[in-house]
Amino acid sequence: MLFALLLFQVFAAFAQPPTGYYDGASGQSGEVLHTTLHNIIKDHTVRTYDQLWTDFQSTDDKPNGEVWDMYTDIPDGTPTYIFTFITDQCGNYTNEGDCYNREHSMPKSWFSDATPMYSDLFHLVPTDGKVNGMRGNYPYGEVGSASYTSSNGSKLGISDYPGYSGIVFEPIDAYKGDFARNYFYMATRYKDVIAGWYANSTEANAVLQNNNFPVFESWFLNLLGDWHLADPVSQKEIERNNAVYVIQNNRNPFIDHPEYVYDVWGVGAPAILPEPSNHVTDFSANTITLQWTDATGGTLPEAYLIKMSDSGFGSITAPTDGTEEPAATSRKNINYGLQKAIFGGVTPGTTYYFKMWGYKGSGTAIDYKTDGTVQQVSIVAP
Repeated sequence: MLFALLLFQVFAAFAQPPTGYYDGASGQSGEVLHTTLHNIIKDHTVRTYDQLWTDFQSTDDKPNGEVWDMYTDIPDGTPTYIFTFITDQCGNYTNEGDCYNREHSMPKSWFSDATPMYSDLFHLVPTDGKVNGMRGNYPYGEVGSASYTSSNGSKLGISDYPGYSGIVFEPIDAYKGDFARNYFYMATRYKDVIAGWYANSTEANAVLQNNNFPVFESWFLNLLGDWHLADPVSQKEIERNNAVYVIQNNRNPFIDHPEYVYDVWGVGAPAILPEPSNHVTDFSANTITLQWTDATGGTLPEAYLIKMSDSGFGSITAPTDGTEEPAATSRKNINYGLQKAIFGGVTPGTTYYFKMWGYKGSGTAIDYKTDGTVQQVSIVAP
């Protein structure tokens, strides 16, 4: 492989969309804004379903490298179950904690397993297999009487939210806004095809209207607005939005601009509060983005392993054939063709060192390119 052709470009990345990304939406509202946002985010780079296992390692990794599973995670606490990338992929499961899989937050039966919705990262997240199975195809909602409760308090049961009395699945409060904004994204990205989905299942019919705007039944739209307002955009969502953008080349507008929810649908309007008294201090970026030109010629890699250290190039050990190295705070696995990786949680003023190896295969059959000139780069975090 011609790894000598790999070229690194390094720059600091703020948690915001590219300049001008939403310029066309300025001053708009209602269905006009909805259509404009659809045109901005459509035609994304489509991933295969299998590629999501690798994608999750950069979109849904906790700072310590563990899987960020919103169905079992306990914010500011210790989850009963913790999953490791690759090692704990489903697989078969019987109990909660057995493994994690790929959850369609908008159930795939609602759109008849069609693409590109089937593998769109903005609504696919890694979750406990058992809890995912219990959720099934039921809509999200608020449970009055629970028939099942997961280890972190997510519940399945009869809805007590005004306007719907069927079975619903309720995530914990800390992630309700995340899922609401997933749905606002889906209603916008797939505005051109979503009108027909309501007829695909009983559950879809309970949530979706036979139109491309406003898309949702009034009870569900009100619920999403409540969740959007009660659980504002978090740093987790901002970083995930950036990571998915690297992979799919589109964004979730309702994470970048939470006010668009009210501007489009008239729900989720925040209370008007007094303006802050002071500005922030010590303003700086806390991410480093790496870019490169893919290897060419001969046998091409399937992916790359990138390792980071703040102690010099010599402290970065080369990988060993036959041993996978899952995502962690200081390393990432990036699919061939993406040509970009984001490392977060860096300390301004600290020099960070990176090395990169291409590889093919997985598990005990993984084969790293460790001979020749291994690409490396260093940067002082801004």
